[in-house]
Amino acid sequence: MPKFIKNTVGKVNTTLGFFTLTVVLFWLKTYIAYKTEFTLGVKGAVQQFILVLNPFPTAIILLGIALYFRGRLKYWMMMIIDALQTTWLFANILYYREFSDFMSAGVIKSSGAASNNLGTSLGQIIHATDFLVYADVVLLILLLVFKVIRIDPRPFKIRYAATLTMIGVALFAVDLGMSEHDRSQLLTRTFDNNYIVKYLGLNTYAGYSFYQTEKESATRAKASSSDLKSVLAYLKKNKADTNIKYYGKAKGKNVFIIHLESFQQFLIDYKVNGKEVTPNLNKFYHNKSTLSFDNFYNQVAQGKTSDAEMMLENSLFGLPTGSAMTQYGTSNTFQAAPAILAQKQGYTSAAFHGDVASFWNRDNAYKSWGYNYFFYSSYYKEKSSYNIGYGLKDKIFFKDTVKYLEQLPQPFYAKLITLTNHYPYTLDKQNQSIAKTTTGDSTVDGYVQTAHYLDQAFAEFVSYLKKAGLYKNSMIVLYGDHYGISNNHRAAIAQLLGKKTITSYDLAQFQKVPFMIHMKGLKGGINHTYGGEIDVLPTLLDLLGVKNDYIQFGTDLLSKQHNQTVAFRNGNFVSPTYSKIGSTIYNSKTGAEIKNPTAAQKKTVKQMQNHVTTELSLSDRVIEGDLLRFYTPKGFKKVDKSKYSYKVSKTLKSLKEIQKENKTSVLSKHKGKSTVDLYKTDAPELSSSSSSSSSSSSK
Repeated sequence: MPKFIKNTVGKVNTTLGFFTLTVVLFWLKTYIAYKTEFTLGVKGAVQQFILVLNPFPTAIILLGIALYFRGRLKYWMMMIIDALQTTWLFANILYYREFSDFMSAGVIKSSGAASNNLGTSLGQIIHATDFLVYADVVLLILLLVFKVIRIDPRPFKIRYAATLTMIGVALFAVDLGMSEHDRSQLLTRTFDNNYIVKYLGLNTYAGYSFYQTEKESATRAKASSSDLKSVLAYLKKNKADTNIKYYGKAKGKNVFIIHLESFQQFLIDYKVNGKEVTPNLNKFYHNKSTLSFDNFYNQVAQGKTSDAEMMLENSLFGLPTGSAMTQYGTSNTFQAAPAILAQKQGYTSAAFHGDVASFWNRDNAYKSWGYNYFFYSSYYKEKSSYNIGYGLKDKIFFKDTVKYLEQLPQPFYAKLITLTNHYPYTLDKQNQSIAKTTTGDSTVDGYVQTAHYLDQAFAEFVSYLKKAGLYKNSMIVLYGDHYGISNNHRAAIAQLLGKKTITSYDLAQFQKVPFMIHMKGLKGGINHTYGGEIDVLPTLLDLLGVKNDYIQFGTDLLSKQHNQTVAFRNGNFVSPTYSKIGSTIYNSKTGAEIKNPTAAQKKTVKQMQNHVTTELSLSDRVIEGDLLRFYTPKGFKKVDKSKYSYKVSKTLKSLKEIQKENKTSVLSKHKGKSTVDLYKTDAPELSSSSSSSSSSSSK
């Protein structure tokens, strides 16, 4: 036997040598699984290094537990721990293949129907090669049984075992530190399970998932139907009657929700070197058939886009920390817009987004909300030139959405989430058609370019709606989800607004985002009512003529009883009279600080603050306690999540079948002839020869 092999075998015959071999083999198969079985979106050298590193810490810590045992037992404990870790890896490979997400503790605890019926399709998704993840475990056991590797009977000193444990902890600290530097608030503001696995590893994700689930379960277990009393009392007291002039005006119309990513109100009518940044949105905003709100605020917290969606679809606030969509979107009971419209007026619902399905837990939350369809990145043709930042460029996204949109039975509720106008606001030169601003802040100056691009994409989409016959029979709703330029860029904001200095009041006003409701024949105009994203759903339901007896914390913006005190998630508020930012009170009409408020002013502000604090805390109570499970409005049925699947093959089959059963889609109205060719775009990535094929292809 060669000396090198002999020395190597000799080292493996020691406890430390066998432990090292086991750790390395576990790391190797985990890393291979990361690269071949999961889509983690690893970018750049730092993330690549983290991915290589992250299986090591928990493997060392967990396998190191065996080292505290004596004799032969420590070897078999090592094999048991290795087998358990491998089973977790194996289960996630299968689950990810079907649902593009990782198994959560909630899924495991609710096995059966709540686990998305994984068992029924197990035979179809499992591959014989999947069992190779157990190859190292089987090999090591055989090597021990046949004494190719000899068990070292000597006690392994406790201090050595403790040292290895500390090495594992130190490596985890390094991993966590690098991860937080690359993606801040990784655990407190969870975007996507893929992120946790990518940065911290599959084992750490398991621990995090179980911790979150147990914490949520404890809160949920303490909740009871009696907790609803204070919620219902608050809603009854703050109820706003419908506006008879507008109630039911949009009944039976298709509803388009156009989600303007990171789009702020100041962009409307804003010019750079005399050129309008958003000329098409400006015309839409000022159209006589558009209800435009110029005092409409984003009310998001850490969840940002997910908070905006939670408010839009449910009229429930996001959480003070983290994201309600990611933490509670899978397990909670909801009474959201898609389900309400489906059950009350027979609407079909669909969400469209050029990013991965799992981001913000959309693939699970949308099922809880009752979305019939969810079209995400896997449904769109992908090329490197088609994507920027977080996904598909808006012009290509809108165009490629048409082939699915035209198949939806009418009336439908369709939400289209744009992406290009997302931080860090970079756009390739071929798509730049307006100059940057010149504040000197690199983050801020590109903002107008991506906003201008979004504006052009929106105009192309509206043009298609008119040609396809959808425009005249639809209500088109536009809203900005959250700020694009954070308050950290005070100097740049001052330049954009033409001010020398910026106060906290100015920054609060900078949180305005657009909200427009457009429909042919609608009595429009600029509405100065104060409101926010929490008020969108009640407003739309009244326009659609849906009786609203749901638990919602917003009120119809068109109602005379609408409360115009707009709550921010941190407890601050704005209103037409007074605004409170931190401990400072401002006169909303002048923007001046009220340094010595009168007794009457103090009383009014206190009442407004109590209102804000109460509605925020009660909304949190509804989400954290899952209180909607105790409240079912008359005629509403609880959403059955198991009925929904967003897998590409199933969706395409469903759309094909529904054309035979329901003849109301645009495709049916055009006697089966696609309207894709009606869509015209100047996207430079789509040449005239490939334009049609790119729209009809799917990944």
